[in-house]
Amino acid sequence: MHQYNTQDLREQDGRHHLHPFTDTKDLGCNSRIITGAEGIYIVDSEGNRILDAMAGLWCVNLGYGRQELVDAAAAQMTELPYYNNFFKTAHPPAIKLAKKLTELAPEHINHVFFTGSGSESNDTVVRMVRRYWQLKGQPEKTVIIGRRNGYHGSTVAGASLGGMAPMHEQGGPMLADVEHIAQPYWFGEGREMSPTEFGVLAAQSLEQKIKELGVDRVAAFIAEPVQGAGGVIIPPESYWPEIQRICDHYGILLIADEVICGFGRLGQWFGSQHFNIKPDLMPIAKGLSSGYLPIGGVLVGDRVAETLIEQGGEFYHGFTYSGHPACAAVALRNLELMEEGGVLEHVREVAAPYFAERWASLADHPLVGEARSLGLLGALELVADKSTLARFEPGIGGRCRDNCFNTGIVMRSVGETMVVSPPLVITKPEIDDLVRLARESLDATARQLGIMS
Repeated sequence: MHQYNTQDLREQDGRHHLHPFTDTKDLGCNSRIITGAEGIYIVDSEGNRILDAMAGLWCVNLGYGRQELVDAAAAQMTELPYYNNFFKTAHPPAIKLAKKLTELAPEHINHVFFTGSGSESNDTVVRMVRRYWQLKGQPEKTVIIGRRNGYHGSTVAGASLGGMAPMHEQGGPMLADVEHIAQPYWFGEGREMSPTEFGVLAAQSLEQKIKELGVDRVAAFIAEPVQGAGGVIIPPESYWPEIQRICDHYGILLIADEVICGFGRLGQWFGSQHFNIKPDLMPIAKGLSSGYLPIGGVLVGDRVAETLIEQGGEFYHGFTYSGHPACAAVALRNLELMEEGGVLEHVREVAAPYFAERWASLADHPLVGEARSLGLLGALELVADKSTLARFEPGIGGRCRDNCFNTGIVMRSVGETMVVSPPLVITKPEIDDLVRLARESLDATARQLGIMS
């Protein structure tokens, strides 16, 4: 086994590496150095084995150490390590992957545009939406409506589509003609009414915004089936049917951001299928390759694709690594392995029901105001008072996250909400381990706060 000098690596990291979504000054030379992984566990440079309840960044769906994916990358790198898909060329991995994706997608989706990430996928969505309406003779329809606290990436277009205020405050003005409406966050914003009532009310804020702006200006609505980075916000059952009705009534495009929910996270190939909605565009990434190589794309519904193809001429958009052959080969093999291993069935019939039961058991903890889950997504709302559900001052979530890592589990803090998204191949005993470690982390945080002895 490779031996690492942890302190030397930390010092080099602190001197030269600017991390994403990190306060570099606060981090200093104290980064955690991850050196290996197997199954649902990662290993750090000091030999500690840690349960990765976040599947990397919501993406390692098949778990770590899948030699089949390594072999697929090596074989493709040997045969054709790189070529582009520009200027009337293509290669077998991209072609085969495009066919496979459209077989898995809803029947009205028969085309895919490849990118390198979810952020690039959402940049592509903006270009496609505005080009579509231009070709339809309505170039004034440029406004895309998203949700407050939604997340669609961190490029300029992706950050603009998302509704996260801290991102908007950095870097100056965001993309023009992007608006935001309420999120369907019942625990945080709607407990004075029933979830059903709140779901309809939250959805109807879309209709209000369309009327405010004028339907002649509104091009599309974009949202995640379940908000991931916003705190695993699971919409009430009444929400998505009303959103679909509004989009259909006003004739605007519906964009379902499947970067997190796609590829089995909710027990279906796509979150849209779980909620029975019919999106025109579906940005994808993350679980497409189980994170083994970077790849993303946009699944394009027929009415958009046919307009772009038949009327659009050359589409002046693309990336050097769109449909990269090695990435596409790994993604294709990943999808095959999911089918061969019955991964979606495992999520629906075994893992998700058991996870829901065990995760809900954490609701009795003195720090937890709500424990919610859907598929293999879970969230814990941290509260200072269980009787009133009063929240903590900012910072407790970050403290709990650090305790998690020290306890031997990776959970993510979103403000004062703790979230998980484990690999889809997780077993019942591993779910037991996850919940046990989560409780130990909560206990450690409660002791620091003087709530438990």
